[in-house]
Amino acid sequence: RLGSSAVPVLDADALIAASEAVIVAAPAAAHFELAARALSAGRHVLVEKPIAATLEEADALADIASRSGCVLQVGHLLRYSAEHAAISARMRRPLYIEATRIAPFKPRGTDVSVILDLMIHDLDLVLAIVDSPIEMVDAIGAAVTSPHEDIANARVRFANGCVATITASRISLKTERRMRLFSEEGYLSADFGARELTMIGRDAGIPLPGTGGFRREVVSWQDHDTLAAEHDAFYAACLDGAPVVVDAL
Repeated sequence: RLGSSAVPVLDADALIAASEAVIVAAPAAAHFELAARALSAGRHVLVEKPIAATLEEADALADIASRSGCVLQVGHLLRYSAEHAAISARMRRPLYIEATRIAPFKPRGTDVSVILDLMIHDLDLVLAIVDSPIEMVDAIGAAVTSPHEDIANARVRFANGCVATITASRISLKTERRMRLFSEEGYLSADFGARELTMIGRDAGIPLPGTGGFRREVVSWQDHDTLAAEHDAFYAACLDGAPVVVDAL
């Protein structure tokens, strides 16, 4: 149904002309130009996060996609993860969220800030999980080894009362990708590196003595192919008109 032919080309316009849909997975600074060319040619586009390097470019891409009637899906991979599905099902009204995404320095991705490079994963997840308008953002960042911020922290307050603290760094000595959520229902810790979720609540598994009825459960997903799930969703949107989970419009 999707075809299996390959088209070896060195020119982006030639590749766009030979396609019906395009995945843009270039450096972030090139996302706008490549996606705009594909959308203007009437091609559906899946563009890796960030959608563009600036808000103005992102708005322009959404406008081009709207006028062309094409799908414009943003590649926020974790939206298709088993961890996100479990968090959404078990943590319906979080009161406080703490997200940490840190890694050792690599030159790749330094064409944009750590906010658009790493923190954007957790920003997208938090917005999807909380599903409430933002009332206040207090943030700070610093450029250490690149022209853009290499470390940043943001405190976000939502209209429903939830508060999220999000930290990202690409100049750390270790790698950590973790999100902790707290609510009246209990506590949940998602380790995106280990693909593991720890839940403490009244509906979880093993009883915790002295906690007033709280229980502990650990779930892991080692075989879930998140990238394949994201691509399948894109194909379904292009071929069948299925709803776009991460829609730029």
